[in-house]
Amino acid sequence: MVPTLLFLLGAIVASFVGVFVARLNTGQSIVAGRSRCDACGAPLSPFALVPIVSYVASRGRAHCCGASISRLAPLTELLLGVLFVLAHLLIGVSLALPGMLLSLTLLLALVLYDLAHQVLPSVLLIPFVVMSAATGFLLSASLAVFLDTLLIAFSIAFSLALIHFLSRGRAMGFADAPFALGLALLVGPAAFPGLIFSFWIGACIGIGILLKRPRGSRMGVEVPFAPFLALGFLFAYFTQWNPFIFAAVLSSH
Repeated sequence: MVPTLLFLLGAIVASFVGVFVARLNTGQSIVAGRSRCDACGAPLSPFALVPIVSYVASRGRAHCCGASISRLAPLTELLLGVLFVLAHLLIGVSLALPGMLLSLTLLLALVLYDLAHQVLPSVLLIPFVVMSAATGFLLSASLAVFLDTLLIAFSIAFSLALIHFLSRGRAMGFADAPFALGLALLVGPAAFPGLIFSFWIGACIGIGILLKRPRGSRMGVEVPFAPFLALGFLFAYFTQWNPFIFAAVLSSH
């Protein structure tokens, strides 16, 4: 029953995160006020707010006006539910589990806000780094292991900050450095593999975006890098795959 309850909890939390991110820095209350349809502004019924189920039952259409509903909400609800279950399967019921779940929640909020505004707000970024550090400490086998993780995390953050300054902000934003710091503290030994996977994922998606541009277009495309960092680090952490081993196997053939 624990994985089922954690999946439901993750889906519910993701639904709230979506509302929180949509209202953050807009002057709207985070806790008060009914949710409304993005298309017509009509208040949403309780049935329309059930995570995942509402979207499937309505076939992706708003009951009030028939407008198409974004797939992002049910996808994030499904994603966070799965991540909550994976976190439980990997680390079990321990003192670190609540910290991991809260870190994943803050991570989702940061990614959604970055996708919408290409900014990582400090009101979310600072708690994420602090909670990731606390969770990483609880997951470490010893203080020496955590200090090694801390060194690796700061090395990764410094390298990304250096890329920012050398490219004058064109390659990535400065906030990606503390964001990567928090991710590295959270995943521990999977930090360096996670960084490699992040660049691989970013490169593949970037090439796909460039190929879809109209021929002859010279307009630049700005893509937030935080989602790629999150994907890469979480992929390395939950799969425990090492890209350096892949490279060694390929080179041997």
